[in-house]
Amino acid sequence: MTNPTLDLTKQLIAAQSVTPHDAGCQALMAERLEAIGFKVERMDFADDNGQVLNFWARRGTEAPCLAFAGHTDVVPTGDLDRWDSDPFIPTERDGHLFGRGAADMKTSLAAFVTGIEAFIAKHPDHKGSIALLITSDEEGPATCGTVKVIEQLEARNEKIDYCLVGEPSSTNTLGDIIKNGRRGSVGCQLTIIGVQGHVAYPHLADNPIHRCGDVINTLNSIVWDNGNDYFPPTSFQISNIVGGTGATNVIPETVKITFNLRHSTEITADGIKKKVTEELDKLGVKYSANWTVFGLPFLTEKGILVDACQKSIRENLAIESELSTTGGTSDGRFIAPTGAQVVELGPINATIHKVNECVDLQTPEKLSLVYQGVLENLLTK
Repeated sequence: MTNPTLDLTKQLIAAQSVTPHDAGCQALMAERLEAIGFKVERMDFADDNGQVLNFWARRGTEAPCLAFAGHTDVVPTGDLDRWDSDPFIPTERDGHLFGRGAADMKTSLAAFVTGIEAFIAKHPDHKGSIALLITSDEEGPATCGTVKVIEQLEARNEKIDYCLVGEPSSTNTLGDIIKNGRRGSVGCQLTIIGVQGHVAYPHLADNPIHRCGDVINTLNSIVWDNGNDYFPPTSFQISNIVGGTGATNVIPETVKITFNLRHSTEITADGIKKKVTEELDKLGVKYSANWTVFGLPFLTEKGILVDACQKSIRENLAIESELSTTGGTSDGRFIAPTGAQVVELGPINATIHKVNECVDLQTPEKLSLVYQGVLENLLTK
């Protein structure tokens, strides 16, 4: 006997929706949602990176609004020869379902749909509203996806009260971790500027590579903050250093240092920029800094949404979940600033973005029950 959530997961995996392409996933979801009373609104956008498909679907007009957020795009497969089966042919093997997007995040998308279908069949007159915000631009630049949909919703004062993002949050077993926040991400390309010259005449030049030692040691020794109950201390990491002309007898004019900080709520992006500027000015180096704020930190403390998720996990999976803010960024960073409570809850993340990405065969059905339980806890009278 087949399971509807597993079946839908397989249909979604079979769509070759490598970012920013959707490959029919959203149409498949929209058809199911319209059949149970959702109004589906396309919100597609394009920029230099290409066309991005998004939709906002809603059933009901009253508050509170519980929105499920996710993405249909997946990362590229990499070397196909390293896969044990075609990444776009969903394959059952050794108790698991294999395919690109199985964990990130087509199982969650399928569980959204079937969990909502089951909830509405049981509670056709539920209180509040149910919504879905689905994009095909999460794994890529994320410039025409969730961020644009949220701008549209904010412009017409349409508010999300609770948002469950289907990112693969679990670590060892389904439901063991709920992400109730994420660190902010700030990046910088720092250019140290010197004077080019011949290595035989160093007194006529100024070697910026030699200055890198002091710059790196200074920035790496800063104690940015001590974190808090939810976040670890802010971390500083250098990812790239590029300098030199390629010739062995030329002192270069510049060297570029690229670094990133994953920061807690104890410090702001502006605070980070200010501290770096102060320290560089103390060193007396000539430089330019090109900053990018990839995402602000957000946090949903224990309360209505977290409690609803933990209760559903307890009742459906018989485990106690923990809260965590570790990991990278997600589209939750665009939703949280609107005032919504935001959590991430989805499959085990051990194989995401890897060759032979997979989920346990029981995960789709179990996750659907968890999502249905969250709806029960939030939208029943």
